[in-house]
Amino acid sequence: MTDTVLDRFLRYVAIDTQSDGNSLTQPSTEKQKDLGRLLVDELQAIGIADAHLDEHGYVYATIPATTNKPNVPVICFCSHMDTSPDCSGEGVKPQIVKNYQGGDIVLPADPNQVIRFAEHPALAQQIGNDIITTDGTTLLGADNKAGVAEIMDAAAFLIAHPEIKHGTLKILFTPDEEIGRGVDKVDLAKLGADFAYTMDGETAGNIEDETFSADGAVITITGVSAHPGFAKGKIEHAIKIAAAIVERLPKHTCSPETTEGREGFLHPIGITGTLEHATLSLIIRDFTEAGLQEKAALLQRIVDEVMRDYPRSTATLEIKQQYRNMKQVLDRHPELVTNARDAIRRAGLEPVTTAIRGGTDGSRLSFMGLPFPNIFAGEHAFHSRLEWVSRQDMEASVRTIVHLAMIFEERA
Repeated sequence: MTDTVLDRFLRYVAIDTQSDGNSLTQPSTEKQKDLGRLLVDELQAIGIADAHLDEHGYVYATIPATTNKPNVPVICFCSHMDTSPDCSGEGVKPQIVKNYQGGDIVLPADPNQVIRFAEHPALAQQIGNDIITTDGTTLLGADNKAGVAEIMDAAAFLIAHPEIKHGTLKILFTPDEEIGRGVDKVDLAKLGADFAYTMDGETAGNIEDETFSADGAVITITGVSAHPGFAKGKIEHAIKIAAAIVERLPKHTCSPETTEGREGFLHPIGITGTLEHATLSLIIRDFTEAGLQEKAALLQRIVDEVMRDYPRSTATLEIKQQYRNMKQVLDRHPELVTNARDAIRRAGLEPVTTAIRGGTDGSRLSFMGLPFPNIFAGEHAFHSRLEWVSRQDMEASVRTIVHLAMIFEERA
C-alpha cells in the first residue's frame, strides 16, 4: 500500500464510529468494529500477520523487532477509534483547504459554522499548510482518527524499511474512549508492552505527561408528590430541587466556561427525573487529590443548603473515582518524556511539555501498570463541527513515531 497519512485519514473519517454512553455493551456501538475490521485488513496487507480484532472491539498488532539488541523495551502506540457522542459523526464530508493563507474558514454546508482565525490561535502556525475540516454538518473525527492514521502510516513505513533499527512495537486501537470505557476490556498481558504512548494530543510538538484527576458525582433526589390541582403546601418537586442545586453551582469560578490552565471545575452533565424522583449527574475535575476533595465538599455543602428548603425530601450524593493524574506514575519513568521530546525535535518541531485538561486512555492504563504519556496528533476543536487538523501536522506525528521507535533502540 502506498497511501499517505492523509489518504488513510480521509478513509477512516468516512466510517461512523460514534460511541454511546447509554449502551451497556462493549463496545458500546457495533459500528466501531467496522473501522476495526478495516484496520486489521490494512495491517495484514502490509505484512503484520498477528493483527486482529477481538470480541470487545480492540485491535492488537505487533511490528517485529529489527534489532539484535536483547534489552530494547517493547513500546506500544495507541489511539482510540470512537468519536464523541457530543456531535454527529455520521456522513462526514471532509473538505481540504489547500495552502491556507490565514483568515476565517467558512464551512460550505452551513455558513454559520466558521472556524474563526481570532478564536483558533493555532491557525497562525498553519500558514501554507493543508487544513482538513468538515462541511459544517458533523464533527470531523480527527479526535482520534488522526492518531489512528498516523500510527497506521508509521507502521507501513517501518515494515517497508526493515533497515531502520527498532525493538518490538505494539499497536493498540481502542473503542469507547470518549465515554470513559476505553480500557475496560483491554488485555495488557496479550499486549505485552513495557511502555506506551497515546497519539491523541492537540498542537504539533506537544507531549503531555499530566491529566486531570477525575471523579463522577450522582445526586439522587426523592421529592414529595401530590396532584397539582391540590398541591399547595404539599409538593416538593424533585426536578426543581435538582435545578436549584445546578443554580447554586459557582458561575464565575469552578466551571469549565470560567477556568483554564490548572484550574479544576464542577460540571453538570445530565439531569433526568419526575416530580417525585430526579437524578443529577456531574463530573469533578482537578489536577490534585486535594482539589478534588475540595470540590466534592463544596458540592455537598450546596446540596445541604438547598435541602434545607425542602425538609420532607431527601438527596444523596455519591462520588465515584474515574481516573487519576498520570503524572504520579510517569514521574517514575522520566525517560519516556525525554525520549518523546527528542523524537519531536528529530521530527523538526520544538517540543512543549503540557498538561491535559481532560483524560486519555493512558490515564487509567498508567495506573494499571503501563506508563502512558500522550503525544500530539494535531487535532483541534474536537467534539464540534469546527474540528480541524492539518496534513503537515499529521505527517510530523508520523515522523515522531518513527524517531521514537529508533531512539528506544539506540539507548537500550
